[in-house]
Amino acid sequence: MIAPLIWKAGLILLADSRIILGIDPGLAHTGWGVVEQRGARLSCVAYGCVATGADTPLAERLLKVHHQIGAVIERFRPSCVGIETVWFGQNVTAAFATGQARGAALVACAEMGLSVGEYAPNQIKMAVVGEGAADKAQVQYMVRQLLGLPSVPEPDHAADALAAAICYVTHEAKGYA
Repeated sequence: MIAPLIWKAGLILLADSRIILGIDPGLAHTGWGVVEQRGARLSCVAYGCVATGADTPLAERLLKVHHQIGAVIERFRPSCVGIETVWFGQNVTAAFATGQARGAALVACAEMGLSVGEYAPNQIKMAVVGEGAADKAQVQYMVRQLLGLPSVPEPDHAADALAAAICYVTHEAKGYA
């Protein structure tokens, strides 16, 4: 029996399919990636990056992240989102700015009632590569392979966002989402 079709955001989906948004937050660059899941199969729908200039006032930068992530949600109508948590390394100032951008993106997700999975960078790497200490090139390579893309998604923030969406699926399947 063939699953019934569903019309969603200009896409025709099988009833057992869904759209997942991935977000790699950052004040200068917030990557986003949209993945379709049909059963166990994942495919890339779209990806991009919200860029804000350092010379722009903070409030305007955060508003841009909020509005553009909201526009992505409006366009692709995901049912859930995987977002990277903030990693507090050596640079606390950068981590704080990333946290603010992450908050702006989360508000856009909450406004649309999306189910949110929050994952540490090592959890995302583990889900995509199988190694929590994987480097950026390994993550990009595996995102390309897992989604059947002809090339590595660019910019790297978009590839990281697609990895966050893949992580959502992996963790949800294990009951962690």
